[in-house]
Amino acid sequence: MIKMISLEYIKSDIQNIAEAIRAVLNIDVTIVDENMIRIAGTGTYVDKVGYKVEGYSAFKKSLTEKIVIFIDDPSCNDICSECFSKKKCKEFAEVCCPIICDERSYGVVGLIAFTKEQANIINNNIEGLMNFLGKMADLISSKLKAQIKTYELELEKKKLEILVNSMDKAIVSIDINGHIDKYNCKFKDIFNIEDNVVDKNIFSILEFINKPFYEEFNKYKSSSFIYRKGNYTLKGVYNINKIILNNDLKGYVIDFIDKRETIKNYNKINKDYIITLDNIIGESNAINNSKRDALMASKSNSTVLITGESGTGKELFARAIHNHSDRSENPFVTVNCAAIPDNLLESELFGYEEGAFTGAKKGGKLGKFELAHKGTIFLDEIGDMSLHLQAKLLRVLQERELNKIGSKSNILIDVRIVAATNKNLEDMVCKGTFREDLYYRLNVIPLRLPSLRERKDDISLLINYMMKEYSEKLGKKVVSIDDKVVKTMVDYKWPGNIRELQNIIEYSINMAPSSVITLNLIPNKLKNIECEEIISNDGIISTLEQLEKKEILKALNKYKEYKKDKELAAKALGISRATLYRKLEKYNIISK
Repeated sequence: MIKMISLEYIKSDIQNIAEAIRAVLNIDVTIVDENMIRIAGTGTYVDKVGYKVEGYSAFKKSLTEKIVIFIDDPSCNDICSECFSKKKCKEFAEVCCPIICDERSYGVVGLIAFTKEQANIINNNIEGLMNFLGKMADLISSKLKAQIKTYELELEKKKLEILVNSMDKAIVSIDINGHIDKYNCKFKDIFNIEDNVVDKNIFSILEFINKPFYEEFNKYKSSSFIYRKGNYTLKGVYNINKIILNNDLKGYVIDFIDKRETIKNYNKINKDYIITLDNIIGESNAINNSKRDALMASKSNSTVLITGESGTGKELFARAIHNHSDRSENPFVTVNCAAIPDNLLESELFGYEEGAFTGAKKGGKLGKFELAHKGTIFLDEIGDMSLHLQAKLLRVLQERELNKIGSKSNILIDVRIVAATNKNLEDMVCKGTFREDLYYRLNVIPLRLPSLRERKDDISLLINYMMKEYSEKLGKKVVSIDDKVVKTMVDYKWPGNIRELQNIIEYSINMAPSSVITLNLIPNKLKNIECEEIISNDGIISTLEQLEKKEILKALNKYKEYKKDKELAAKALGISRATLYRKLEKYNIISK
């Protein structure tokens, strides 16, 4: 039961009942609520409506104990002896009946005799009066129950209204003939509707639903749509659900997903990761030159090609370029072209329409280019993209439009492309594994990132930053590093660049028993500890393991520009691909 409801909600009805009782019995009536406030009265009690019955009384006892009370002589009644106003009481008799609704007392109906004649009416017909008063209390209870139900329904209606209006989706409900009976604010907003559309037909408002509705529903539950109203255009997906009551179809609920909102939400999620050029650690000439060039690139909409070894921070620079640009308030979308199989990469980049192929999602799928509209798309490891997709990407670059899989029309897009690779694309062009025309379209603003060995002045800065970061992350108090360790790290060649340095620092902090990173905590490969060499009269002889490592490195270097570099290297070495990966792990070779 909703406790906020009280007799106050049916006050006018109660006053009418009180006056009806008075007219029939010619006895004054007063009715109090559960707080002992008079809410209705006749005769003497008219002016006392709104005032509280103070102290203990027959009304209070009737309310709390849920019993009918009859007092024939107030002067000698036990209840009256405790009454707050017994000394000035002018009553000759009294009957009190509780108002009970769902086992809860909501108030009391009272008959009060102020004359001997009225007292005689009560005393001579007490059973009939008590029965009559009980009926009146039941009447009040039934009216209260109806009011409670009305209140509950209104409350639920209000809750549902707020809930529906709070949804990200636009929603409308219609009857079986398509007439609108309910809709939320989002529905009016996304379709640019100003007038009230209740009772209007959905087919006249949304022309993309242009068939008899039962046919529409039986064909599919979801569909993409394009809505046009003057200069306003909206693209999205709608879903249809039946309203069935007692096995009868009563209508439909349709929800609409605005693709703009999908893109906006995607952007909002990715806003949590903000990188600027100021966040990139380093003060060496090499890195400062790269940051200067990146800042210049951010002021343009031309395509940027970031090159550099694996682990040099190409994605960080791409994010920084976006965040310094005029597109910073719009999406930054990343795609790793090497991590997604060719047969999936096309749908990932360009999206598809519903029914484009077996297994396609209802309503189709937004591609990364659509998600990046008005923003930036970062195509990492672009050198691993197939020639087929290179051709589609070239069209996007040239025409500024894309063709979704299964679509009959092109979509205009406004996306800034930043690509990155650790491969030599010029060599790949010569070998025919990368399109020459695409290379020149990508390489409008080239940005080369230096390797860590080219910026050794930054190593100490990077170490201090990473120590603080990983100490907090791992919950350890490692605050300093031995000078010998720093020198060893500066002298190391860092084939894995920043990523390898991060790995070493994290490892050392994990292993550190104290607050200092010492030489014994870093991996042996940094200290140039190799397998022992065997010296003979003919000179230095390399061990078999050294020779094996050397040949593996040679094979990897030879085929590094090829898409299937590991497979070709393994074939040249006469071993399986799985064996090659085991050797890479054994010799701590970081593949680029």
